Amino acid sequence: MECTIRPALAEDAADISAVILRALRETNVKDYSGEIIASVERSFSPDAVLALMAKRIVFVATIGDRLVGTASLDGSVVRTVFVAPDVQGRGVGKLLMAEIEGAARERNIRSLTVPSSVTAESFYARLGFNAVRDSYHGDERTIIMERALDDPI
Repeated sequence: MECTIRPALAEDAADISAVILRALRETNVKDYSGEIIASVERSFSPDAVLALMAKRIVFVATIGDRLVGTASLDGSVVRTVFVAPDVQGRGVGKLLMAEIEGAARERNIRSLTVPSSVTAESFYARLGFNAVRDSYHGDERTIIMERALDDPI
């Protein structure tokens, strides 16, 4: 599997949205109710993704011509890390996170925080993030995790 990580382009917004929605519906649904998934989905329409791209550093992962993942950096906060369900577990997320880490280091950011879904907590833990607290938005549980950048991935 030849996976390439690159900065996101405006024309990627619809494909980024599609990857996020598919991951929410097929992967995150195991840990969250349909009501919570539907609520989160509203934040990731193509137009909403395009608006987020104007505020964050956004990367995409591609295999051939297919966009299969995304991750973004918002200051020192890692956001919107999603990988298409059919390629999860193949290192795409780890490659995206390495790119995020590189972008953070270039900006002299010394630690990263990620508001992790229950679904992704073990993924971030394998990358050296530690859970520091839980956060709730209604019934939606998010695990706030942190990692110092002096620790290699």
